[in-house]
Amino acid sequence: MSAALWTDPIVQLFILAILGLLLSRLVLRGHPVWRLVAHIVFLIALTALLLYHGIQPYAPDTQAGDVSRRIFIGLAKAVWWIGGAMVLISSVRLFLIFERKPREARLLQDLVVGLIYLGTGLSVVSYVFSVPVGTLIATSGVFAIILGLALQSTLNDVFSGIAMNLGRPYSVGDWIVLDDGVEGRVIETNWRATHLLSGTNDLIAIPNSRLAKANLTNLSSPDKSHGISIRVRVAPAPPATIEEVMRVALFGSNNILKSPAPTVTIKGIDGQAVDVELSCRVKDMAQVAVASNEIYDLVFRHCKAAGLPLALPATAMVSQEQDTSYLRHPSTAWRLLNAIPLFSPLTEDEKEMLASTMTRQTYRKDAIIAEEGSKLTALMLIRNGVVAITRKDGDREIELLRLSPGDCFGEEGMLTGITAPGSVKALTFVVAYEIKQETLATLIQDRPGLANDLGLVLSRKLEAERLQMTESPERGGEATTFAARIRQIFQLP
Repeated sequence: MSAALWTDPIVQLFILAILGLLLSRLVLRGHPVWRLVAHIVFLIALTALLLYHGIQPYAPDTQAGDVSRRIFIGLAKAVWWIGGAMVLISSVRLFLIFERKPREARLLQDLVVGLIYLGTGLSVVSYVFSVPVGTLIATSGVFAIILGLALQSTLNDVFSGIAMNLGRPYSVGDWIVLDDGVEGRVIETNWRATHLLSGTNDLIAIPNSRLAKANLTNLSSPDKSHGISIRVRVAPAPPATIEEVMRVALFGSNNILKSPAPTVTIKGIDGQAVDVELSCRVKDMAQVAVASNEIYDLVFRHCKAAGLPLALPATAMVSQEQDTSYLRHPSTAWRLLNAIPLFSPLTEDEKEMLASTMTRQTYRKDAIIAEEGSKLTALMLIRNGVVAITRKDGDREIELLRLSPGDCFGEEGMLTGITAPGSVKALTFVVAYEIKQETLATLIQDRPGLANDLGLVLSRKLEAERLQMTESPERGGEATTFAARIRQIFQLP
């Protein structure tokens, strides 16, 4: 009885199918090469078993027999055709690849696999159920036409998705803009639609058929860098002077790319203004707003330092109101003090006294103002030019930060005794005003509470600089620490 059971072709087919399924789905999952070998071995073993029992899986069954035998033969042939499909599918998944293009490879694999399943289904219909495939296709033509018309929009999206995935006008993560103004970052693409995440964090689903017909601009191609242009109107002055001031302003930016170099173009001139366009690049779209804000700030400061007033709009009919504080305090030193947040706790009289003791210093281009690790005992306020703070890392020199008119350096050393974080170098001709430590000591000793105010402002300034230099800000009690150091440096109780 046991021997007859093991020689039963139904039992042999069942055991072989179970072993092949377990080996393929469980044991060799994640091993595509060995999985292909297992599928080939299974197909060979199944073919030998069927031929041994007189069953030709690739030919229609014309022999008469009982119902149970015909069901077994039909099931065995279906399993054989499915096994053959598994061999072809494993081969496609393993060998049909696009170098460095996984999405295109996966799409093409899915299309070929779909054709394999379709061919397998038609083969089962023909060789298992003995139904003429040609007649079946012909009779289903009318139904296919009706179904195609009903699904016209969906099929249009599907085939547009196939074409766009093969053409690759964009990838996931790219920032794109359509001709109707829709803009966003691609977060998902599928057969039906493409999903964008807008700048306001809204999800936009666009059908692929619409994308295929639209004029599309990929802001992230051929690389992630993105160009920005800013228009500035300056009161009438020699264009060469304006161009140089704007070039220095761009040179002082910390958020734009140094290569390719930013450009300044005079776009127009009339009796009211000189129209200037500043063009540069940032590393990605996320930096556009940050860089634009910084450039506007630098343009304002450099124009003010160079004595170039910004022009009123062409339609403006009112005159600018003059700041009366500048009439009371006309000196350049006082204006610098008033523009720097570090000295905001000072009163006007204290600023006037401090400004009267400031001395003017000049530095030629590429001059080293202070070495890395040195302890500065004076505060330098930049009047004109661009200064860079650099740090040595082995044989390399890393630029940490660039300073422009209205910025200052040396405050850490003068107020707290901390050594300079890097070398201070003049990138252009620099004019700066110097404040001696002993001069500031007189103010702090007359008003001891000023130490706490300066410590708070200094901690905020250094935190902002660390964020700009992509360093981790030191939080928690830093203002108190600075205030204690200031008291110690200036010998306060």
